[in-house]
Amino acid sequence: MENITVVTPLKQPIVFELESFHVPPGYGSLLFILALLNYMVTLLGNGMVASVIIIDKNLHRPMYVMVCNLAFCDLLGSTAVLPRLMFYFLTGQKKIAYIPAIAQALSVHTYGVAVQTILGAMAYDRYVAVCEPLRYPTIMTSARLHLCCALAWFTALLCISVLFALHMNVSLCGNTIKHVYCSNRSILSLACSPTTINNIYGLSMSWVVSTGIFLIIAFSYFRILNASVKQGIGDSIIRSKAFQTCASHLVVYVLYEIASVVIILSMRFPSVSQNIKKFFSILFVIIPPAVNPIIYGLVSKDLRASIIRSFSVQVHHKK
Repeated sequence: MENITVVTPLKQPIVFELESFHVPPGYGSLLFILALLNYMVTLLGNGMVASVIIIDKNLHRPMYVMVCNLAFCDLLGSTAVLPRLMFYFLTGQKKIAYIPAIAQALSVHTYGVAVQTILGAMAYDRYVAVCEPLRYPTIMTSARLHLCCALAWFTALLCISVLFALHMNVSLCGNTIKHVYCSNRSILSLACSPTTINNIYGLSMSWVVSTGIFLIIAFSYFRILNASVKQGIGDSIIRSKAFQTCASHLVVYVLYEIASVVIILSMRFPSVSQNIKKFFSILFVIIPPAVNPIIYGLVSKDLRASIIRSFSVQVHHKK
């Protein structure tokens, strides 16, 4: 008589075990230091940008308010992943309780969607600023600015809340998550009940958000390019200012897209080692959040000047 293995669904809450990286003996401390340095750069850079924009009234303009929102978004993504990863490097502890696991997954996915919606709002702002400069103050009012920011966050929170609300009816038959951090896909891979609705919603939501934001950004920058060219070949100053204003936003968007493409491609090649795949999977919470403050600081003269003034004041007070 053939033996039949019966898998019993686990009662929630349960304790998950993250597979995480395979760390050779003696390398945990080194990896902890590298992760800590990255996290400190992210905290200091984004914290400084957000603080300067909040304090300096001269920066209370739409572009900088949205940069401030992006800084908070970057802090959310990094904080969701890096502290627990550092804890693993330092102690080797892989276990994570059910509620913290869901909280981590919610934060990571909210970060992923909010980045796109905020960048979409920033593209619209740049389009109005360059293509409708005379009407810009009346179009991008304070109320409309805060509405755009609120909608960007609300869209992300709504999409991800529905995604994880669908987890309520999913029974789990395992507790080992084969990933560096908890995510919707990694948790659903443990399901022993159908997840068709979850998969359809997750794919549809990802496609709609990514395609929608891409179209908004593509339309905005097509109009910006068209408007800047129409200024005349000899009017290089106007065209240069238009491109400089939009350069940081485009670089940041491309950076996120490159990180996403690298993650997707690495998962499609079986020959790539698991450690490399896992490293690529956290690229979008390591590289962009650490680099974004540098990009905006280098490109934006006003933001850079405000940061330098803040440092000068601090040094003067210490003396």
